[in-house]
Amino acid sequence: MAHATATIGADRYRTDIVAGGHALTADEPAALGGGDTGPAPFDLLLAALGACTAITLRMYAEKKGWPLASLDIDLTLSGPPEARRIARTIRPVGLDAAQAAKLADIAERTSVTLTLKSGLPIATTLI
Repeated sequence: MAHATATIGADRYRTDIVAGGHALTADEPAALGGGDTGPAPFDLLLAALGACTAITLRMYAEKKGWPLASLDIDLTLSGPPEARRIARTIRPVGLDAAQAAKLADIAERTSVTLTLKSGLPIATTLI
């Protein structure tokens, strides 16, 4: 089970996060009144999708014994709140066209991809 905590104090929007036992910092850019001391929340969302995609595709290539030298994933979130979308570009190095196409197919079924596409109920408790 995944677990994270987020704590905000007096430093305007700077938020200290602990996720999976690792410390991170989130913030807003200066243009939005933050100190730009870390990625903004939507940047972290894209990072999570990118990491899941990269790890899953690396695992798949290793399982198949494919010569994947490297993998670059570029992600962009755009659109207004009611029509947001993510564009994901995958650039594998060292694979033939059929292998690369299979990785693109697998990317559509990573756990974070499926979670984002299906939506996720959030239960909030105030204590």
